[in-house]
Amino acid sequence: MNRLIEFASSEAGVRLTAFFGVLAVMACWEAVMPRRKWTVRKLPRWTSNLSLVVLNTVVVRWIVRLTPVAAALWAHERGWGVLNRAAWPEWVKIIVGILALDLAIYLQHVMFHAVPALWRLHRVHHADLDFDVTTGLRFHTIEIVLSMLIKIGVVFVLGPSALAVLIFEVLLNATSMFNHANVALPETVDRLLRLVVVTPDMHRVHHSVVPRETNSNFGFNLPWWDFLLGTYRAQPAAGHQGMTIGLGQFRDERQADRLPGMLAMPILGTTGPYPLGSREDEDIPIATTASSGRGTAPAQPRGIARLFRPRGPGEE
Repeated sequence: MNRLIEFASSEAGVRLTAFFGVLAVMACWEAVMPRRKWTVRKLPRWTSNLSLVVLNTVVVRWIVRLTPVAAALWAHERGWGVLNRAAWPEWVKIIVGILALDLAIYLQHVMFHAVPALWRLHRVHHADLDFDVTTGLRFHTIEIVLSMLIKIGVVFVLGPSALAVLIFEVLLNATSMFNHANVALPETVDRLLRLVVVTPDMHRVHHSVVPRETNSNFGFNLPWWDFLLGTYRAQPAAGHQGMTIGLGQFRDERQADRLPGMLAMPILGTTGPYPLGSREDEDIPIATTASSGRGTAPAQPRGIARLFRPRGPGEE
């Protein structure tokens, strides 16, 4: 128990230092070299996004109590999980653990797009009318709790070391802020960098108002799962300057980017055309918005998305 308390204390220090350090760097980078012009007022939007982060942190600590790193220590002491039973070198188990956790997060992300009830929670993240470093931090409180429970379950089954989980948690948090940042990278740098990490231009496609673009580029950290499972889309059809960020049914700044509206969003309206693989996703006209008068074109889901597509007449 003392070991758990000591490690939890050091974990919190490492994670908080990394969090505030990356947040500060990306915020400064956005101010100096923004990729796109902001479309809504930044101060009230940032206040709401960061207030949600604080609320989520308090609620998760109160409800879940156990962190993934503490769960890894607990599993190790009891010999739970595949990697705790594997006779591999420690460095191999750390690499395998990080890769497996990242794949699990990718699959969880796909699930939150595929299941309508889960999409209602996840759309709080997508409804942001701008795309910047704080977008990578705004998730509905219930989604954060569910994600934490899923991650702890994966840790118990997989059995990665506490060090592997800590490295993964720091990387995931840092890359989420990086790839949501409104920063400009040279095209050549972006093209090379996205071979090993999800870049802002790559992930921005995922925040398009167009459903077939929303349902692509699910990776938060590593891009390889999108490449391998057919969910990768290189660029938005309207281009990064012409594309519209957010969701078609939430265009009011007071609803999409204010804390009360964000918390109530899961119970408002319909799921719209966005749940992955819905028949609507094949041919959906999107209402025009102030920043883009474009709609969608008919499109068939690709790769893993096809697993969730309802079969048409005569399909086996």
